[in-house]
Amino acid sequence: MKLKFLFLVLLHSVFSFGQLPEDFVYVKDIIPDLEVELRYHTSFNFVGHPIDAYKTNCLILTKQAAEALRLVQEELETKNLCLKVYDGYRPQQAVNHFMRWARDLNDTINKAIFYPNIKKRNLFKAGYIATRSGHSRGSTIDLTLMDSRTGMALDMGSPFDFFGEVSWVNYPHISEKQKENRQILQAVMLKHGFRNYSKEWWHFTLRGEPFPNTYFSFPIE
Repeated sequence: MKLKFLFLVLLHSVFSFGQLPEDFVYVKDIIPDLEVELRYHTSFNFVGHPIDAYKTNCLILTKQAAEALRLVQEELETKNLCLKVYDGYRPQQAVNHFMRWARDLNDTINKAIFYPNIKKRNLFKAGYIATRSGHSRGSTIDLTLMDSRTGMALDMGSPFDFFGEVSWVNYPHISEKQKENRQILQAVMLKHGFRNYSKEWWHFTLRGEPFPNTYFSFPIE
């Protein structure tokens, strides 16, 4: 009976952990207290409904990116701050979903929230939608800061995934407090090995990422 029990435990472990490619991890295993809200698992995103291959609210990254993110979280906790993550690894299936959506010019359910000042037909040209995403390589992450005492997200001057100049890291026409919040996030992420994207204050990629030329498509589950 004991041997049978041990066999079942081993079988469960193989089944549970064998689904991720080598060097990928479930980030909660590395940072148990991390706040995760995968927006593409919900309808609160620029498409307006859940995105293909986002089967659960479970953050996946390469192990290297997750370990670097753990250092970020640990430093922020000394300042009564913490991270809130909106996206990490993104399957190519999801990117393909974005591409199909972008071609349907009549589907603009969340335009007023996420891209009020740009025509949908221009999203590809403006660089907001692409045929491939760095997220699919597993070491890119979208996130913000929270006050760990209140659980409230800090005011960054624009919402996550807002398509417009106000989301640029150094956009000048926001308040001094909003600029300060952005700089706190930028500084701590850069300190621990991430590089930013100048047109999205929330977007960071691990320097020396392990799969710089590989775009994965396994589902988030």
